[in-house]
Amino acid sequence: MDVKTVLMDALAIDRALKRISHEIIENNKGVKNVVLLGIAKGGVPVCEKLVKNINEIEKTSVPSAKLDITQYRDDNQNKDNSSTVNNDVCSLQGKDVVICDDVLYTGRTVRAAIEAIFALGRPKSIQLAVLIDRGHRELPIRADYVGKNVPTSKEEIVCVEMSGGKKSVILCK
Repeated sequence: MDVKTVLMDALAIDRALKRISHEIIENNKGVKNVVLLGIAKGGVPVCEKLVKNINEIEKTSVPSAKLDITQYRDDNQNKDNSSTVNNDVCSLQGKDVVICDDVLYTGRTVRAAIEAIFALGRPKSIQLAVLIDRGHRELPIRADYVGKNVPTSKEEIVCVEMSGGKKSVILCK
């Protein structure tokens, strides 16, 4: 893969996620009823950072968990329709659930996440927070909270690194 450009460095990522944290708090009039779910793999670091920010801002602990959507993907041949949420998150029934992911592209991952959430209960609302929205939707999915909109071609790849102390968003060819 050839690096085309660096879209966001560590400071830009932190700034965007801090802004999204404030937006989540404002739009939900606090976090009393909010649960954050990070889609396994890429959404988990985004979720963890949002939870950390919200906890610092609100001086309270917001429930969160990792959401495994493997069984709900439309490209998965071995469906058993079981969803997994770890970390013993409280019930999603009647909650304002914020799905967290790194990149929004076709919308298929988010569709699978919504299906997995409904298998676990009926939330009051489902919202979507993404670090990068690159367009090219195949489904009518729109993020409520976006770190950065990045128009891309379908041939380009957006790589998000948020582990091991490294943070960057890179556009590759």
